[in-house]
Amino acid sequence: MSRNIQDVLKACESRLSGVDSPRLSAELLAAHALGCSRLALNLERGRVLTGAELAAVEALIARRAAGEPVAYILGSREFYGLDFVVSPAVLIPRPETEHIVEGVEARFTKKQAFRFADLGTGSGILAVTLTTLFPEARGVAVDISADALDVARANAEAHNVADRLDFLQADFTVETVEGAFDLVVSNPPYVTEAEFEAASHEVTGFEPTGALVSGADGLDHIRAMLPGVAAMLNPRGWLLMEIGCGQGQTVINIIIDKRPLFEEVGVEKDLAGRDRVVVARKK
Repeated sequence: MSRNIQDVLKACESRLSGVDSPRLSAELLAAHALGCSRLALNLERGRVLTGAELAAVEALIARRAAGEPVAYILGSREFYGLDFVVSPAVLIPRPETEHIVEGVEARFTKKQAFRFADLGTGSGILAVTLTTLFPEARGVAVDISADALDVARANAEAHNVADRLDFLQADFTVETVEGAFDLVVSNPPYVTEAEFEAASHEVTGFEPTGALVSGADGLDHIRAMLPGVAAMLNPRGWLLMEIGCGQGQTVINIIIDKRPLFEEVGVEKDLAGRDRVVVARKK
């Protein structure tokens, strides 16, 4: 029996009723399988699919129905207007992390030459975006995972900024990155063990646990990394770090109590008014 795009999308949406955004997932995956845009997909809703096309769509839908995130199936995700390669070796980029980029834009001019480090770079979204936005900036992208660094390098090359980025495999909680930096950015693990256990299968079953979980209170990495951050930063250098939505005051207290080298310590909110980025400046 022949089936057109409209019928296939309806069936796919029904099959994906147990995952987030079933309609969007069905359209994104069908468009990818058919090699067209979502707009073209909707304009050609009456077109009958060939057997090979139908099989290609159904293969991707089966992966999504099993809980695999769309970004891993497609192999890419948008961040700050740029497309990034992603794989199960790295976290899927999230819109909340864009607030770090906005914070850097508020503190540095586009023509300013500065040196930065991105601790826990993952897919390289922060390092690559910053070197794209700031043509005179140079950075070091740090991650404990060699596989993650391979993804970050690929993204740097795709966006033509690899010549201004160095890649370092290191554990930033115990190793201090050599050099003097005007800026340190980081999206460290900050999920509590309890939060991870309660998270959806899409997160627990597919995203790298080591990039998410940081002890019972979610703050082990932040506590451990602060001495190294303080040593890395130039006087008046900035730290911008993503945190969990309820961790703001606790992280501020950790910075003030344990690292008196910092001043101008504060929390910036996301669009929903929740704690999202801790900002501090070295004295």
